[in-house]
Amino acid sequence: MKSLNLSLVSILAISAAAPAFACDLCGCYTPRLEVVRQQDHGFFAAVSEQFTHFGTVRVEGRDVGNPAGQYLDSSITQAVVGARFFEGRFGFQINVPLIYRSYERPEGHEIESGSVSGLGDVSLLASWVVFKKEVRDTERIDSLDGKTTTYAVAAVPNFSSSVNVFAGLKFPTGDASRLAEEFHENDAHSREQGHADAGGNAPANGIHGHDLALGTGSYDGVFGVQTYARYKTVFLQADAQYTLRGDGRYSYRYADDFIWSGGPGVEIVRRGEDSLALQCVLSGEVKGKDRFQGAVVEDSGLTSIYTGPRVLGTLGRVSGEVAVDLPVLTRTTALQATADYRIRAGFVIRF
Repeated sequence: MKSLNLSLVSILAISAAAPAFACDLCGCYTPRLEVVRQQDHGFFAAVSEQFTHFGTVRVEGRDVGNPAGQYLDSSITQAVVGARFFEGRFGFQINVPLIYRSYERPEGHEIESGSVSGLGDVSLLASWVVFKKEVRDTERIDSLDGKTTTYAVAAVPNFSSSVNVFAGLKFPTGDASRLAEEFHENDAHSREQGHADAGGNAPANGIHGHDLALGTGSYDGVFGVQTYARYKTVFLQADAQYTLRGDGRYSYRYADDFIWSGGPGVEIVRRGEDSLALQCVLSGEVKGKDRFQGAVVEDSGLTSIYTGPRVLGTLGRVSGEVAVDLPVLTRTTALQATADYRIRAGFVIRF
């Protein structure tokens, strides 16, 4: 059971929700169960939360101020159930996201306030541990009959590493009706204004229909990889996820999205089966421009990088994490409301 102490530190070392990953629509929370030595097969359940505050208005990546005070608060809660088989090598999971978003944005010279909530796009994922290696200290003992027996000195390996790949399908279960707002968007010139000008023009809206939609309205492919390595109490994690988009409602197609996360960490407390670890995480997202009825949606491209601390803990069969992400680089196309900070948390229980 001691082998759980270090390996469980990495169970939740991923960033998504939407989810735990960065993207507000495409990130699938994927608990890292393949590194667990004891009870490496069976069922598990997880809950993750990602809260993001969007309050900075940018045009082509430049902060242009926010005189209208527009903002978007996005909360995505993912419920996950799954199982692992064949000594933990293969597994599957179902992600069910529940989304709540509140916002204020300019509509002409008025300020519109509102909220949207409901089921997001449900995902079904399968995973495969393609590589796993452990190295332990051993001791050789010679018996009286001349035979030599090799024993492991400790239950916890000095070094362990793993590579896990996953793939799946995201279903169009989320309400995509907000995409209809694309028919009524302001012209490109007004969208590139950051605020009302001296002539009294209304401030531009940086929160669009594709930002408020609860789903993409399309069947999307999800592909990813998780890597992990640990030496004694120091570990390194790196993950990536790519979402391949299909055509959605109203002939709107979200651009393919690439999100990544990783960084070094150290276990700072270990008492029996309980543990506490701290990690420094660097994460990011690269997304191209969406398309609407065959035309490019200028206010939809994004490149962002975040950094921040993550605290991970284990208590018996339950593991959890809490992380804060702060943007260090944000590049947008046209005018968009961008993230000021993101808070993520997750919990996993094994049965």
